[in-house]
Amino acid sequence: MYQSNVKKPAVEGGVPARETKIYYGHQYIDEADVQAVVDVLRNHDLTCGPKIKELEDKLCSVTGAKYAVVCSNGTAALHIACLAAGVGEGDEVITTPITFAASANCALYCGARPVFADIDPETYNIDPQKVEEAVTERTKAVIAVDYTGQSAELEPLQEICKEHGLILIEDGAHVIGTKYKGRANGSIADMTTFSFHPVKTVTGGEGGAVLTNDETLYRKLLLYRSHGITRDTDLMEHEPDGAWYYEQIALGFNYRMTDIQAALIISQLDKLPMFSNRRKEIVARYDEAFGKLPQLFVQREIPESDTTRHLYILRIVPEKLTIGRRQFFDALAAENVCCNVHYIPTYYFPYYEKMGYRRGLCPNAEKLYGEIISLPLYYAMTDEDVESVIEAVTKIAVYYERK
Repeated sequence: MYQSNVKKPAVEGGVPARETKIYYGHQYIDEADVQAVVDVLRNHDLTCGPKIKELEDKLCSVTGAKYAVVCSNGTAALHIACLAAGVGEGDEVITTPITFAASANCALYCGARPVFADIDPETYNIDPQKVEEAVTERTKAVIAVDYTGQSAELEPLQEICKEHGLILIEDGAHVIGTKYKGRANGSIADMTTFSFHPVKTVTGGEGGAVLTNDETLYRKLLLYRSHGITRDTDLMEHEPDGAWYYEQIALGFNYRMTDIQAALIISQLDKLPMFSNRRKEIVARYDEAFGKLPQLFVQREIPESDTTRHLYILRIVPEKLTIGRRQFFDALAAENVCCNVHYIPTYYFPYYEKMGYRRGLCPNAEKLYGEIISLPLYYAMTDEDVESVIEAVTKIAVYYERK
């Protein structure tokens, strides 16, 4: 097994490729970001102020969407998108199991049932054919996740939704900066949700948004974001008492974003081209290196997607290695390469098991989960960092190659 010209992994008594750790994700904050936040702190409005509208306008400019509604986080964005889509008690919402739990939980919040459709085994995104097979008379919406930042196959998904009268919600938590067939993601589906969590390409610490081209959906999103309360006299049922008057006309939530977060996201969006280009450089270098190793599988990208990746997924080929994913993960940690796994299939969780979901629903997704590791990918990675990751992965893959 061991070749004399191959260094031992640190986990087997070798020397790590580097002394300091490389984490799988990290935000990049510069002085412009800091100043943007400070300016808000020194002004009158900390929340519900002018930065909210400024951010919404900027998101429309970046994506080409007609309307944007920013909110407290990506989960809140998914929730109000489901509400605006009319998802309710007894409905079904189709989504992928390879995602963060919020992509399915948002259906549960509305009293609906998530239905899991399997993934394409090479792109890892939801398979439109499996979506078509999952549609029933109770289906209300499809939530397609742009896993890793690669666009879901939006055109065939739109056709399915149009045929069956469904709403297409694009969970774009990973996708900002990506284009599908030359159009920015965020301007294509009925609604697209974004997340601005710190490990995402653009961050506000937290924060989310829903983008749409449909004015009716937009008006609903505004209501659900803020308690179902309106000051729009055209929507009121009673004559206003005065300038202070407002009405609650729906049951909404307090999902508002602060101006502090909005200012940071606005500043971050100014750097989106820079962030996107660097991530593409790192992904290209990874693909070049790992594509030469038969012990590894490189995620396939569809030609329609000009991808800004949020995650880089390393997939092992078990039959060509003497170790499994857990051992490979631990060996990388010993090399000071700190990775993660995205994601545990949602229906594996005990909460879903108690609702009757069982393993075996999505064989491609389950196989993928057992073989993947998320490698470090973020703007501030140096070329030395990237090469250290490649060296560590290559060392482990070669050392544990099945002969």
